[in-house]
Amino acid sequence: MNNVYLAAPFFDEAQKERIQQVKSALLANPTINPDGIFIPEEHQFEEEPFGSRAWQQYVYASDMRQVHRADVVVAILDFDMTSATNEPDSGTMFEIGAAVAEKTPVIIVQFDANKELNLMIAQGLTAYFDASKDGLKELSAYNCDDLRSKPAHRPVF
Repeated sequence: MNNVYLAAPFFDEAQKERIQQVKSALLANPTINPDGIFIPEEHQFEEEPFGSRAWQQYVYASDMRQVHRADVVVAILDFDMTSATNEPDSGTMFEIGAAVAEKTPVIIVQFDANKELNLMIAQGLTAYFDASKDGLKELSAYNCDDLRSKPAHRPVF
């Protein structure tokens, strides 16, 4: 059973809903530890004031520790689906980079069928799932014990 770090923006209700959809797919996946899905939003060190130095240090250390402990990082690329730009969430991109540097497999989920994929993400990922199609169903059946390559079949920039 694999432990997951679920990287994604969580600043509005639409982003939080996408996280829950991906979490549901992961919970249905028999190769995922259902008690081993780490969602950063659920670990915000609320004992310290938001944005304070202590809060920043705790959240950063906790998130990086969990990225390093994960068997796989699952990242949702969609940030602002109301915009035509491809501007990603910088925190999610940082977490993907940290995972790649650690040689931790990265699974990408993208809901917006019209956005291109950054070539660095396209080349660094292990598997890609298009949630605008059957991606969430495919994710729920993907063998995270085997981690076969599943490239993105969309334009890159």
